[in-house]
Amino acid sequence: MKVVIAIDSFKGCMNSMEAGNAAKAGILKVCDAQISVKPLADGGEGTTEALVEGMGGEYVFVEVTGPLGTKRRARYGILGDGRTAVMEMAEAAGIILLKPEELNPSRATTYGVGEMIMDAVKRGCREFIIGIGGSATSEGGVGMLQALGYEFKTEDGNPIRRGLQDLDRIMAISKENVPKVLKECHFRVACDVTNPLCGENGAVYVYGPQKGVKEEEKPIFDGMMAHYADKTQEYKGVDYRMAEGAGAAGGLGFAFLSYLPNVELKSGIDIVLEAVGLEQEIRDADIVITGEGRLDSQTAMGKATVGVARLAKKYGAKVLAFAGGVTKDAGECNEAGIDAFFPIVRGVTTLAEAMEPENARENMALSVEQVFRAIL
Repeated sequence: MKVVIAIDSFKGCMNSMEAGNAAKAGILKVCDAQISVKPLADGGEGTTEALVEGMGGEYVFVEVTGPLGTKRRARYGILGDGRTAVMEMAEAAGIILLKPEELNPSRATTYGVGEMIMDAVKRGCREFIIGIGGSATSEGGVGMLQALGYEFKTEDGNPIRRGLQDLDRIMAISKENVPKVLKECHFRVACDVTNPLCGENGAVYVYGPQKGVKEEEKPIFDGMMAHYADKTQEYKGVDYRMAEGAGAAGGLGFAFLSYLPNVELKSGIDIVLEAVGLEQEIRDADIVITGEGRLDSQTAMGKATVGVARLAKKYGAKVLAFAGGVTKDAGECNEAGIDAFFPIVRGVTTLAEAMEPENARENMALSVEQVFRAIL
């Protein structure tokens, strides 16, 4: 019997590989199955950790420019092949890096994201997996592009300031200082929103308020973004302003599509499943095990566990899910491809006790063991 395990992290107690290996230990108490454990994440927070831990990678720490210009220590990963960098935009330009009173859409920049990319390029990376959720920015990704060597100049020939404050002053664009090696790079960008760059469904109107954009500023800032898109079209001869995902991360999606070669904006789940080679592993699997900290109706709407289930069903495998907690509406997960799901908490306990890493791993192993005793 072949079993493939791909479990999302249980935040606060088990990362993806820890949860998967605990499940594996439970199975091996029952039978000598062929077991493959794969990391799982949805392209957002925790993706770097899941892929680095699950694919023989290492962490890299680099000093970059934070969202408001101060230096900070950011972390990204390089996978075991030595060519693939995994990074989360939020490490350099995330909204979590600022206090509510510090939010400043005029100045917030993605410059540090470009610095992370260039650091990875200098280390030999040519493949990139980049999650772009949770930004503090609304500047169309110009900061990242500036760090990569692009120049955006005003009418008097001076470079624009970082942030969105000068987007409407862009008059000339140059790539003279962009390293030629970027042409060799391939970017898989985890993007789970479909918003365009401009308009009432765009980056400023929809996501601007949570980043400090005031109601009266929306049409002004959106107009500045449109000017940036116009100048980009003049320079590049393409217009991605209305492309799905162009408005992600304050327009960072637009910057990737417009200025960088070999870019794919895809669902974070799809990128991760592709990166870990899960489909190839599942082709001849009898049972697929997945799970996450809590299974509920939101799980059925496209979380990583359902991505695994749908892939497993493509090849006729039985799908079992294990979770820290299960809500009353979790039955919708059955309709999404999970054949049966099980909570791993084995008795009345406090949340703190349940989330103790040692307890969580033991509960996972024991629960999976008992389910496999029933199966076999």
